Amino acid sequence: MKKTLIYLTLLASLGFGASVGAETSTQASSESHEAHWGYTDEISPDYWGSLSDDYQVCRDGQEQSPINITNAQDVDLPALALNSKDSKVSVLNNGHTIQVTPQNNDNTLVIGDKTYTLKQFHFHAPSENEIDGKQYPLEGHFVYKTEDGQITVVSVLYQYGKENTGLKAIWSKMPTKVDSEATVSSNIAIDKLFPTSQDYYNFEGSLTTPPCTEGVNWIVFKKQETISKAQVKKFSKVIGVKNNRPLQDVNGREIKD
Repeated sequence: MKKTLIYLTLLASLGFGASVGAETSTQASSESHEAHWGYTDEISPDYWGSLSDDYQVCRDGQEQSPINITNAQDVDLPALALNSKDSKVSVLNNGHTIQVTPQNNDNTLVIGDKTYTLKQFHFHAPSENEIDGKQYPLEGHFVYKTEDGQITVVSVLYQYGKENTGLKAIWSKMPTKVDSEATVSSNIAIDKLFPTSQDYYNFEGSLTTPPCTEGVNWIVFKKQETISKAQVKKFSKVIGVKNNRPLQDVNGREIKD
């Protein structure tokens, strides 16, 4: 029963059954607007745990994300079975991030005997997770879920370099107004958004936005993709604030390498 409640909470926080947004959904986003959370002043991450009874785990949780990835334990992690197909996508400005939602359910991640389906991906600038104390200019969170509601977030970190051609079509449709949505007319090659080298770190964590629900499996690629300064600048200008949650205590969690 406890696990079922956790999964139901995750589903509610991610809005599955509706369109999914930041680590929250469009539905949850409207609820979150009512709770008035954000990234600055009295609604900043420092206050999330006090803004609503539903957000208390943001303050009291012991497996919160993001984290500084360091002192990883060398274990035999399984190879990622990412099955990606080109897809048309919608691009939503939900006021907290830019959320991209595939129009099909053909992009999956298989871990052991569990199959996760890509529901949406979104971005944070600067990055939320760090590696050995290094922060990156942008981070993408690819949110996968199983039919019974288990969540894995696959993280792609971006460093400054050449323009990211995989994101170019998405960036060209990025809505500048909150709650505005656009559709990319051409298919997006989801597999081209991931590094060619898929070595990764793995740890248990949480959503990085209210309600900060725990029980989320995190996969962070070791290799970074490149992105131009102009692309990051455009994203930051649209969002208007740094939309990264500060680092959270590891609290003895095992980080696998």
